[in-house]
Formats: sequence, C-alpha cells, structure tokens
Amino acid sequence: MATRTVYESGLDRFNRPSKGVNVLLHLLFFFLAVICVVPMLVVLSISLSSEDSIRENGYHLIPTAFSGDAYGYIAKQGTMILQALGISVFVTIVGTVLGILLTTSMGYVLSRPNYKLKGFLTWVVFIPMVFNGGLVSSYYINANLLGLKDTVWSLILPLAVSSFNVIICKTFFKSTIPDGLIESAEIDGAGQLRIFFSIILPISLPVIATIGLFLCFGYWNDWFQSMLYINNQDLYSLQALLNNLMSNVDALARNASSLGISYAELVATMPKESARMAVAVVIVLPVAFAYPFFQRYFISGLTVGAVKG
Repeated sequence: MATRTVYESGLDRFNRPSKGVNVLLHLLFFFLAVICVVPMLVVLSISLSSEDSIRENGYHLIPTAFSGDAYGYIAKQGTMILQALGISVFVTIVGTVLGILLTTSMGYVLSRPNYKLKGFLTWVVFIPMVFNGGLVSSYYINANLLGLKDTVWSLILPLAVSSFNVIICKTFFKSTIPDGLIESAEIDGAGQLRIFFSIILPISLPVIATIGLFLCFGYWNDWFQSMLYINNQDLYSLQALLNNLMSNVDALARNASSLGISYAELVATMPKESARMAVAVVIVLPVAFAYPFFQRYFISGLTVGAVKG
C-alpha cells in the first residue's frame, strides 16, 4: 500500500506542470478567450451605435453614440424576420432528428461483425471524407435529379448525414455495445429494428447527444444551402437573410411594397451597418445561451469510442 501511494504521488508530480508553465498556459488561454470574445463585443457595440457615429468614427469597442434604431428597424420587419426564424427552427429540428436516425442506424449496421457488406460499405462511407464528387455533381443531383430546388428539403437532406458522424457512431457501437446483449435479444425473438430502437438507442445517449449537437449547430449556422438551392424568399432561413444583408442592403428593401413604404425611402432611412450587426446578434444569441448547458457533450464527443484502460 505504501509503495502504491508513493507511485501515485510521483506520477501526479510528473504530470503536474510547473508554476512557470502553468502561468504561461493561463496567459495563453486568456489571450485566446479575448480573441474569441472581442469580435462579438465589437459586433454588439456596432449594433447599438448610431449610423452617424459609425460613419464619422468607424467601429469602436464602446459605442460613441448609443442608438437602438437597428433593433427597432428589425422589429418593424417582423413578418420577414419571424418567417426566416420559423424556417431556421423547422430546418434545425427536423434535420437534427432525421440526421440522428440516419447516422445512428448506419453506424449500428456497420458496427455489426456478422454483416457481410460491412467492409464494402465502410469504404463507401469513408471515401467521401477524403474525396467528394464536387459542387457541380451534388448540385445536379439535389436540384435536377431529386428536384429539391426551392423546397425546404434542400436545406435538410444535403446535411443530414456526414461520414465523420457515421464513423463516430460505428466506433461507439463497436467498442461499447457488447455482442452478448444483441445475441440474447435475438434468442428472445427480437428483430433488428426492435433491438435497435428498444435496446441500442436507450443505452447510447452520449453519442446521440453528441451527434445531435453537431447537427443542430450545423443546421442553425448554415446559409450555403439557401444560396445554392433557394430562390423563393419565403424559404430563406435567418442565416441566409443575414448573408444577404451582409452582401446587399437591398435584401430588406425587396419587401417595401408589402410594407407600404417606397423603395427609396426605405433604403434612405435604413440603419445599414448597425442593422447588419443587430441581425448577427439575434442569430448568435440562441447558440451563445445554449452552449454552456451542452458544453460537456462536446467534450464527450472528442472521446467517443476512445480506448479505455
């Protein structure tokens, strides 16, 4: 017992960084935290600044002249903002649920040692991680062959399955789910679907939560699919609307007729820079508030399927 205590204390001393290294690590992490936080503070500051102060003084960490015109203007565009928000919420929820079902089922099938096509399909899943068909081929399949253009499914299906997520699920099921558990269920007469939904999924909550969070944040932050496949403004997500605002101020002015405001008057009175940053703040806030509650799942996602001693 005494020898073991000496060994553990010696190992602890070996793994413990020195005071100098500890100070350097704290400074490094503080510097990285500042790099991440300052841009968000600048965006928030711009969204609360008046247009005149932005034109005269540029961007500042602390607003030189406070103004809520940007958020007031966004509130006036309630129909368009709420519609885009509804599209983003729908795509995020449906895409996350569908992606979890497809990813976990594929990972479970590929993890079974008795599945004859396991080797072939593993390569089919792995190769797209290194090589893909390119943007032209994927656009042709999604827009022309599947007919997804200008439909909400064009925002969901292309992102539903990722080879990386499938490999994570396969590794988790292979290293965590004992074969004896599945064999005993088969002896009791359970089919593969019953085994998967009644036995495998309930004991696989860590990998489900991890994949779900990856999918959720991926769908919420996506704007590229809208740029590729959506021409109908009624199907714009909130992120696509932000992208249009960042590239073209006229994105909000296109609904001038429905608001009873002339195009010239709307463009002239629009708080351009501050409105763009205000929309960015509106988009980031849900993720910023949700992340602290789910941070541990991101950490567990890094160790899913890791070798355990």
